[in-house]
Amino acid sequence: MGEAGEQLGVMPLRDALQLARERDLDLVEVAPTAQPPVCRLLDYGKFKYEQAKKDKEAHKRQAVVSVRQVRMRPKTGPHDLAFKTALIGKLLEKGNKVKVLVLFRGREIAHPQLGKELLDNAAKALADKAVIERPPSMEGRSMSMILSPAPAKKLVKKDKVEEVVDA
Repeated sequence: MGEAGEQLGVMPLRDALQLARERDLDLVEVAPTAQPPVCRLLDYGKFKYEQAKKDKEAHKRQAVVSVRQVRMRPKTGPHDLAFKTALIGKLLEKGNKVKVLVLFRGREIAHPQLGKELLDNAAKALADKAVIERPPSMEGRSMSMILSPAPAKKLVKKDKVEEVVDA
């Protein structure tokens, strides 16, 4: 193919290289497995530059979502739970996923229902801001749940239409 994408047809390698030199371009092999191999005439430096620009632009629009972690204990009190849920809410508003952990020590492991209750209360408090991505589950001596930001709600305004009734 030529610089504008036009077909130049099948030609020997020597002729293709000569044509590339005459036009001050590079001969780039596009499909080496094709029979015969497909090559293209282009300015390789310019091609690499444009490719790098496209990649950079794609990375700009890419959102980086990190998983933040908030830890609690089964004996966490109501005020501390409110404080932790407020913190989780702030993290969710920033667009982060949050892994909520309840750590069990010693004999606390005998009462996993306390940890589940704590995680359920946190999920209820954050119902408008979060979606439960992974429900509470035991992992060794800890119980965890992953919350992700709730999708943004779109407000739909309907035009007011007056109805005229003939009497």
